[in-house]
Amino acid sequence: MVQQYAQEGRSYALVYAVVVWSTYFVVRALAQPKSRWWWSYTGALVLACWLHEFAALALVAHGVALWLLHAARLVWHRWCACGVGVLVATLPLALVSVGQSEQQLGWLGRPSLMSWWHYAAISGAGLLLAWVLRRGRAAKDSDASRRVLIVLSITLLVVPTGLLMTVSLVKPWYVDRYVLYTMAGLAPLVGAGMDLAISRRHLLSRLWQVGVAGVAVAAALAILVPWSFLMRTPESRKDDVVAIAEAVDRSAVEGDGVLFMPSRRREWLLSYPSVYQRLNDLALAKSPAASGTLQGTEGSTAGIRRQMLASGRILALMDPAGQPLDPYPQEAVKRKTLKDNFQVCERMQLRGAQLVVYARPGKCGKT
Repeated sequence: MVQQYAQEGRSYALVYAVVVWSTYFVVRALAQPKSRWWWSYTGALVLACWLHEFAALALVAHGVALWLLHAARLVWHRWCACGVGVLVATLPLALVSVGQSEQQLGWLGRPSLMSWWHYAAISGAGLLLAWVLRRGRAAKDSDASRRVLIVLSITLLVVPTGLLMTVSLVKPWYVDRYVLYTMAGLAPLVGAGMDLAISRRHLLSRLWQVGVAGVAVAAALAILVPWSFLMRTPESRKDDVVAIAEAVDRSAVEGDGVLFMPSRRREWLLSYPSVYQRLNDLALAKSPAASGTLQGTEGSTAGIRRQMLASGRILALMDPAGQPLDPYPQEAVKRKTLKDNFQVCERMQLRGAQLVVYARPGKCGKT
């Protein structure tokens, strides 16, 4: 997933990296409470929060870790000062985001049962590894350093996702990529577990060490190499924009109306102006360039309905079946007008999308 978002130029991979660095800085600061590591820690978290505001949950995870570790008063004072600095520095972004939150996150539903099961499975794996590490100790590993590793890893793995999913029961904000960085909490536990397996005194032998190391390398290659190749194919993405554009190009007739349901799916055709310009975008009020937005802005419900009723044939680009429906009035009027006044002529299932051709009842032929 980190590779995917890095390839797409999205912030989640960068957030992951910066949160890892911030966790490293807090470990150094724990060992040297009076050091300048706290400045590095604050700077890293400010950068992470500006890349994605939900990185602030990593600050909470670190605070929970300090509480579980019974950190000294000086450490708490320094962490609190850092936290205030992070929140103040992130405040301007948060204030701007408040006005955009409904458009950015209003499409989300509450976490599904599968999401909770996935969270429980990952958290359970981390807790199991932590239990194994508590019972055994690798060579040159002190009780104190082992405890810091376990507590920081578990809190980073469990706390941000758990908090966001719980909040999302009331105000849906959860998407797994928003807290992708929490998976960094699992990595030290896995690494420490491998180190423990190799270093156990009663199993110590050259053959054992080579065998365990060989299995670990083979497993890593078997998992990561195919995944790395898969990440460079269209099948790795949630939608295939090229296939969507080609399907529209085959189905469209000059002057056909097009609807994007929801409106953010306009991005599917914006990269293909030769296809997009052949169609009449029935809901669009201002283009992306004119409105200064990524997908443009749509008109009023009355205007959208009027444009739809004036069209004889409409191509609707929709999310796959089973996805949550956006609650916005513009989206509701699109669905209702199509249901009441048009019939489905053709439905094409595409990767991450469906193209549905509508026409007036009895007039499904191209015009």
